[in-house]
Amino acid sequence: MPVTLTPNIPQADDFYAELLATHEGLTKAESDALNARLILILANHIGQRDVLTAALAAAKEAAHKA
Repeated sequence: MPVTLTPNIPQADDFYAELLATHEGLTKAESDALNARLILILANHIGQRDVLTAALAAAKEAAHKA
C-alpha cells in the first residue's frame, strides 16, 4: 500500500505550530512520551494494519537517508 508523503493536512503550518506548542515546557523524556502516545493514538485511529506497516517502512527508509 502506498503511503501519502505529500502535504495532506489542511493548514499544515498551523498544525505544525500546534504540535510544537504541545511540546513547550516539557522535558526531553516528557516530549518523547507525548510523541509515543500521539503515535499510538493516531495508529489506532487509522486502524488499517497494512497502512501502518507501510508508514513504518517509509519512516525507517527516510531515517536511513537522513
